[in-house]
Amino acid sequence: MDTIRRPAVAGQFYPAEAEALRASVQSYLNGAEEEAASGTSPPKALIAPHAGYIYSGGVAGRAYAALTPERAARIKRVVLLGPAHRVGFYGIAAPSVDAFQTALGTVPVDQDSIERAVKSPTVFRFDEPHRNEHSLEVQLPFLQMLLDDFTLVPLVVGSATGEEVASALEDVWGDEDTLVVISSDLSHYLDYDTARQVDSRTSEAISQLKAEEVKPGHACGYVPVQGLLINARKHGLKGETLVLRNSGDTAGPREQVVGYGAYAFS
Repeated sequence: MDTIRRPAVAGQFYPAEAEALRASVQSYLNGAEEEAASGTSPPKALIAPHAGYIYSGGVAGRAYAALTPERAARIKRVVLLGPAHRVGFYGIAAPSVDAFQTALGTVPVDQDSIERAVKSPTVFRFDEPHRNEHSLEVQLPFLQMLLDDFTLVPLVVGSATGEEVASALEDVWGDEDTLVVISSDLSHYLDYDTARQVDSRTSEAISQLKAEEVKPGHACGYVPVQGLLINARKHGLKGETLVLRNSGDTAGPREQVVGYGAYAFS
């Protein structure tokens, strides 16, 4: 019998009903189209934030707007990594389910890729970290709106190193039919001005592929970000900061903010 990972944060981080969710995602994509038209090369990889859409949806939209229709048409598989927020564990968790579901439909898990991934000594089949994790889930509606038929390689990163993530990522890197998405916010709970300074330095490190300069406190997904940057350098990609904001710019107060950045690698 097929097993499906059902939505855990629908109605909290984003609209639960299909029509409202579709309209929400489309509004963020529409709002980013003019900026995206300025000439970003078709990306192999993206970094997008994972907060509630009212806070970070516009920034996520800017990341996904980098996928031109031509690039999107070539994507048949998405390797999606994000940090664990709710379950502590060693390594990188791969699910045993057959598909991930949102109100926009189900996305099949690429079991062949999962089998390759779990040959790594730090990747395990472990469903518990996926069950209530939002970092991967909030990316799915954007992908579902932009891509046609695609499969998913969903990996939640626990206690691991950037080098371990890079090794696991290399096993499923693929070619132009594969898009890599890293789900990460930036700094957390600094005041507005301090956050802007810290996040600006982090963005510079990310765009220059300096994995060693992205550290704890700079991004909640700093380990998967490090892994991507190591691989991006290995594969000769160039990084670009698309937009940098925080919750004080969008829907929150400025005494304590969370940073959000959108980045493309091509």
